[in-house]
Amino acid sequence: METQKKREVPSLLRKILAIDAYLSDAFVKRVEHLLPLKQLKVHYTTLEISCHGLLWLPTTLMFIWLLANKNYYQLQVNLLIGLVLDIIVVAVVKAIARRRRPCINDDPFSLGPDKYSFPSGHASRATFIVYTFIYLWPISMICVPPLLAWSFSIYMSRILMRRHHILDVLAGIGIGILEGLLIGYMYLEQETCVNLISWVTDERMSGPEYDV
Repeated sequence: METQKKREVPSLLRKILAIDAYLSDAFVKRVEHLLPLKQLKVHYTTLEISCHGLLWLPTTLMFIWLLANKNYYQLQVNLLIGLVLDIIVVAVVKAIARRRRPCINDDPFSLGPDKYSFPSGHASRATFIVYTFIYLWPISMICVPPLLAWSFSIYMSRILMRRHHILDVLAGIGIGILEGLLIGYMYLEQETCVNLISWVTDERMSGPEYDV
């Protein structure tokens, strides 16, 4: 059998990736000298789990079922569509780019990650969630600073845990913004979301505007 040829990467792209890897490594080493990284590892892991798709997807579905409140259906349905879209987009881009992670994850309690690094799925998901609750379904201004702090912490933790390079995180942020813009463009109306959930759950909505 013929051995598979390695994919040829353009020299300019190789240089960009090499610079990115060098800067990412230098940044992490610098921060390690300033912060007690081992003590913060548990916090990084908590942040990793807090933005994991395996948490957000079932939680969104669970709240649709448990709350059963049509006032939230528009948020829940559009958020769910965005989360699914994010998983698909990130998976496709990773399959195309096939950039390896900075190091192997040896944490037995960590959920993942897969072996490819570009782009950061956590960064894209966090960005899309922030975009949703600031632009698509605006929350109280009091909640915005903690939400931004959470997303920024996600970005930093992905680099400091050596899950991703800096460029991976920046690409994830860009993808998350584009996903937010796309969901905003095709944002489903309240009645559409209510009818969709009614059709999926095979239940009739209560109230004069929904009784048939």
